[in-house]
Amino acid sequence: MGAFAFDEENSSTVAPATLYKALTKDADTIIPKIIGAIQTIEIVEGNGGPGTVKKITASEGDQTSFVLQKVDAIDEANLVYDYSIVGGTGLHESLEKVTFQTKVVPGTDGNGSIAKATLTFHTKDDAPLSDAVRDETKARGAGIFKAIEGYVLANPAQ
Repeated sequence: MGAFAFDEENSSTVAPATLYKALTKDADTIIPKIIGAIQTIEIVEGNGGPGTVKKITASEGDQTSFVLQKVDAIDEANLVYDYSIVGGTGLHESLEKVTFQTKVVPGTDGNGSIAKATLTFHTKDDAPLSDAVRDETKARGAGIFKAIEGYVLANPAQ
């Protein structure tokens, strides 16, 4: 299996603890409300902690697909949440899995926050990672981040 790692950062005006909560604990309720293609997010194994497997179902046009997301680690005290996309019809056929190691830290000068992530693409056999697969995955992640941030900013009381 080939492994290709990339670092990503997204800045936000939202406080670190609030952003972390929205990106982790509240994401399963928020995402279907704000991302039209996402139909459902359901736990298929576990209790929400490490080892939990979630099925995320999406419809785009007349196509329905799903991915299986496994929670790898949660460290609320340090605002860390690690997970992997481990299967499903929405995982590109060249990939074994994609891991996301994420941490939310205070923004520069103590304003807002920065969501830092390391994405590791594990390809089947020793296949190379295509730029299109990498770029699409990174763009989807950035889009979901911005949508959740927008939801939090529009709904500060939640």
